[in-house]
Amino acid sequence: MADGSALNRFDPYAARAQFPILSRQVNGKPLIYLDSAASAQKPRAVIDALTHAMEGSYANVHRGLHTLANETTDAFEAARETTARFLNAETPDQIVWTKGGTEAFNLVAAGLGQTLQAGDEIVISQMEHHANIVPWHMLRERLGVVLKWAPVRDDGALDMEALAALIGPRTRLVGVTHMSNVLGTVNDVRAVADLAHAAGALVLVDGCQGAVHCRPDVQALDCDFYIFTGHKLYGPTGIGGMYGKRAALEALPPYQGGGEMMATVTEDTVTYAGIPHRFEAGTPPILEAIGLGAALEWFMGFDRDAVAAHEMALYDHVVGRLGDREWLRIIGEAPGKGAILTFTVADIHAHDVAQILDRYGVAVRAGVHCAEPLSRRFRITASARASFALYNTVEDADAFVDALIKAREFFV
Repeated sequence: MADGSALNRFDPYAARAQFPILSRQVNGKPLIYLDSAASAQKPRAVIDALTHAMEGSYANVHRGLHTLANETTDAFEAARETTARFLNAETPDQIVWTKGGTEAFNLVAAGLGQTLQAGDEIVISQMEHHANIVPWHMLRERLGVVLKWAPVRDDGALDMEALAALIGPRTRLVGVTHMSNVLGTVNDVRAVADLAHAAGALVLVDGCQGAVHCRPDVQALDCDFYIFTGHKLYGPTGIGGMYGKRAALEALPPYQGGGEMMATVTEDTVTYAGIPHRFEAGTPPILEAIGLGAALEWFMGFDRDAVAAHEMALYDHVVGRLGDREWLRIIGEAPGKGAILTFTVADIHAHDVAQILDRYGVAVRAGVHCAEPLSRRFRITASARASFALYNTVEDADAFVDALIKAREFFV
């Protein structure tokens, strides 16, 4: 349950007022946006930062001696410093920009793949997003590495005993989500890291949800890689990245070749730049990084513990109204979970539920949520998902419940 004292430190209505899109209507109804786990809306601070960067000071970075180039480079690198502060990284050069979370997973997999042999093992959990599954399958197909799966319990919790039993002398990497995008489960990443490091394995954390809801501290988590994406953090699309421990980054080969990722090039040789630039070939996502920096500065202006308490209060409110209905199945009820409600309605396909909710202005996600192995584990072909963010209110929660009841009545 939410902490009442924390709730008193956050005003969701003041936060909501900073999101222009939330004043619109959908199908003649006020917009109730409950799809933030897929992508969050953008506050005025981010919109203004992007507009200023495009209108007032823009050029390519790291490549010029003129004023606009220097101003843009300063803003671009300031965003890296902000991200390092947000994640509590030791230094800004441990933050690598990518075009999103998915590219960061592929960057690690491509680099690690140059060091792996047939029979080496990658351990991941059943609750992982496809971005933390498919790159490892590609290594399995190409190199013969072994992919091992840590099971999920019926309540949505990771089976830590089973995970520990899977980690052995051939384990090279353990990949786990900080917070499941389907279940809302918040994993004990530090405990996973301790298990993996005891076996000499690296630890990669999918922080695409956790960075938003769990106030990550990468030093305390002791992970080797922590991956995030900007558009779920109230920032633009086209930007994401990862934190890496210095030793882990320096051991990772470059991902792509091109401008800016090298130190020198001759007809016969190439030497690579240091971290993080060796992983950032070509023109980077300049405006997107500046927008993400603005989003994180804005987000850090809130008491994030109070924000999380507010989000969970909304979740608890909805479950309190719906939890005793026999036609509703909630997927994922692990203790300490975050504010993601994934559910099925008896005898009604999730896509139909989502379409009817949309008639009432309520936006939810439906499908397997890029986590097909997890859907198979819970024996469902699709589910609907309502995810709460700092701009949602109790009125949103009630509108969702009312619309869901009407959606069921439509089919019965």
